[in-house]
Amino acid sequence: MADEQKSRYLHYLELVTGSLEEKKRWRRYKARVKGLPGAYRTAVEALERYLMHFGPADGAEAMTMYEDLADLFEQSAADRTPIRDIFGDDPVEFVEAFMANYPLGQYRARERARFTSAIERAAQENRTTR
Repeated sequence: MADEQKSRYLHYLELVTGSLEEKKRWRRYKARVKGLPGAYRTAVEALERYLMHFGPADGAEAMTMYEDLADLFEQSAADRTPIRDIFGDDPVEFVEAFMANYPLGQYRARERARFTSAIERAAQENRTTR
């Protein structure tokens, strides 16, 4: 009975606060980032801010993306890969391509293509009706 009540309590707690496992994953990720050399940590934190605004909002999928980001930068730091070599000339292009590797990022890319196509069709239609 006590285990059932505890389980029910944890279930309600997670409904209110979110997954406890996701919170543990987030803390492990943040510890990994904190362990990076300065420039790499700065780059990851900047990417993280960008992803918080424009990246996948789903908890588990977002955590997979952040963990992959930590993997990339840990390996890059170990190999002493220059930051500019990681990002190329356009950091936004890099992060958009990075996000496209995740299901919600793929959805965003499809919607951008659909939007661009719709505007192009409307512009063509507008030219022919003049």
